[in-house]
Amino acid sequence: MRNAETQAAWEYHNATKHSPESVRRSRHFLDWSNQPRPYKLYAHLEGQPLPPPRVSAAPALPAIATVGMPRDQERVPDLQTLAAVLHFSAGITKRLRYPGGVMAFRAAACTGALYHIELYVITGPLHALEAGVYHYGVHDHALRRLRAGDYRGVLVEATGQEPAVGTAPTLVAYTSTFWRNAWKYQARAYRHSFWDSGTILANTLAVAAAHQLPARVVAGFVDATVNRLLDVDGEREAAIALVPLGYAPARRAGAAPPVDLLGLETVPVSPREVDYPLIRQMHAASALVRPDEVAAWRAAAPRLPRPAPAGPLIPLRPLEVLPQEPIETVIRRRGSTRRFAPTPITFEALSTVLAVATRGIEADFLPAPTAALTDLYLIVNAVEGLPSGTYVFHREQQALEQLAAGSFREEAGFLALAQQLGADAAVNVYFLADLAPILAALGNRGYRAAQLDASIAAGKLYLAAYALGLGATGLTFFDDLVTEFFAPHARGKSVMFLIALGQPAYGRSRQAG
Repeated sequence: MRNAETQAAWEYHNATKHSPESVRRSRHFLDWSNQPRPYKLYAHLEGQPLPPPRVSAAPALPAIATVGMPRDQERVPDLQTLAAVLHFSAGITKRLRYPGGVMAFRAAACTGALYHIELYVITGPLHALEAGVYHYGVHDHALRRLRAGDYRGVLVEATGQEPAVGTAPTLVAYTSTFWRNAWKYQARAYRHSFWDSGTILANTLAVAAAHQLPARVVAGFVDATVNRLLDVDGEREAAIALVPLGYAPARRAGAAPPVDLLGLETVPVSPREVDYPLIRQMHAASALVRPDEVAAWRAAAPRLPRPAPAGPLIPLRPLEVLPQEPIETVIRRRGSTRRFAPTPITFEALSTVLAVATRGIEADFLPAPTAALTDLYLIVNAVEGLPSGTYVFHREQQALEQLAAGSFREEAGFLALAQQLGADAAVNVYFLADLAPILAALGNRGYRAAQLDASIAAGKLYLAAYALGLGATGLTFFDDLVTEFFAPHARGKSVMFLIALGQPAYGRSRQAG
């Protein structure tokens, strides 16, 4: 099936929706004896230990808000900086003991703490690192070389001559091992491939900005070429996104060596795997097969019209003085809030989080960093200075429009699969996309793009909340009921992501503002 035949995206999306009926009739259970390991392990490759990550000490909120860095002079990461990008994107930031053992917490949130996203480095020669293709071992903070030589030219070709790829001294590739998440979430895990890579990408972009490295999200590439380069099969594990890091036009890659099949042996992730054909079918239907197709896909990035406000606007009121805590400290502290306190947050704090998270994303699926594929809808339960009710956020005006006044705590909890977290949160932020024009422009791969657009912005919101001393957590949802709840304004749109914000119910409040 070709990317342009978009019934595949609709079929997958509709088949993986949650509803009260689908949840009730589900007979799925967690087979703990078959739980996948949270790391990819190679059977025979020795790791090259990375140095401790370089700490930038850059204040968190400006780093999160940064959209692109100037490409006006050579910017090449050294090994400590590359280690920082990898570690603070997906590395282990803390280990906590609990009655069943030890939990290794990662730098970015992941659905079910199943950590199915892997990172690879494709680089030219760097100081203290030879050119090659490497896998980042989260478990031991080390690189394992899969290929020796400079293979960046393969990615230049595979991305249809994407400009940032062509001038990058090094690139990071993100893959999903589908079964490691499908063990719990079944076919809906394909959505999580983008949710969870998106939160990691938000960290990557913030850390790159803190180190003054240009970075860009690239979701358009010839899938088979990139998968072959990374020695993944494209069905069980597949490439999701690329990020070119740095700027070095004088160090452009030459002709790449042949990309031979490797077939490197890896340790099985669990005793047995369950296949979910919907995942394979959707990923194959959204594949791009030729470099010229990739270039045309990128050129088709849509600038979606934004409806004018229908009622009065409430301008955001961000904090005038921002906390100066470094981005690395915030990432180390970040967790997923498991219980919210009834204490309200301030409108200034909410305004700051929204302003920082929606500044924009430098990505190949957007015609400009200020464009977006998703809209933000809010249920406000407890915000000082903002009446409780439902709202839509207008990016251009940086303002909220109230859709309905009143208390909707009960509805917020129900929409989040009847989870109390949704009811207790001060604010629930829903990212909705009008999929019809997105798929018309970008084909089935537009589904990937819409999910990434939402999850990267949500990841920025996640980090910004913790920078202000708040708590946050991602939640799942009853798809169509969310759309109906925000109708008529949201009619025809689909939910891509839900994140809840509030005051955590444990520890001392650190809320700014």
